[in-house]
Amino acid sequence: MAEITPALQVAHTADLGAPVLSAARELLYGVFEGDLTEHDWEHALGGVHALLWEGPELVAHASVVQRRMVHNGRAWRTGYVEAVGVRADRRRRGYGGLVMEPLERVIREAYEVGALSASDKAIPFYGSRGWVCWRGPLSALTPSGITPTPEEAGGVFVLGTSLDPDGELTCDWRDGDVW
Repeated sequence: MAEITPALQVAHTADLGAPVLSAARELLYGVFEGDLTEHDWEHALGGVHALLWEGPELVAHASVVQRRMVHNGRAWRTGYVEAVGVRADRRRRGYGGLVMEPLERVIREAYEVGALSASDKAIPFYGSRGWVCWRGPLSALTPSGITPTPEEAGGVFVLGTSLDPDGELTCDWRDGDVW
């Protein structure tokens, strides 16, 4: 059987339609082995998606959405990467890089900086792509004020040279996981 050449689709959430969004959600539920919450899915919406297809099958997904990060006394317009996943039987083929490449271009061209929260398994992947691990204190601007998030240490990465990774970084509030 001939191998199918993967096809990359890059589009805003508004342009994907219900069948594609449903396929992305199902892919991510499988990738994260049931550990994807409704909030996690919601966080992936409203921005630009990169989807990798093998024929009619979706095999990889990532998205970038706008958030605000506070650093050095100002709010930075941030392209925040969400819902990066490659189907288990398609890993180690470069598919993660194929979906990240257009999103990193979007970040460089449309945002001041990029940020993401990586799973332990994904840390080497992001480091190899030029993302820098945040070394300074992390916090979230919550309804009750700025709340430290030390449990996120070692997993938050930034893209772009405008920030000092040893300083404090505060993310905006959202339901579910703030990072």
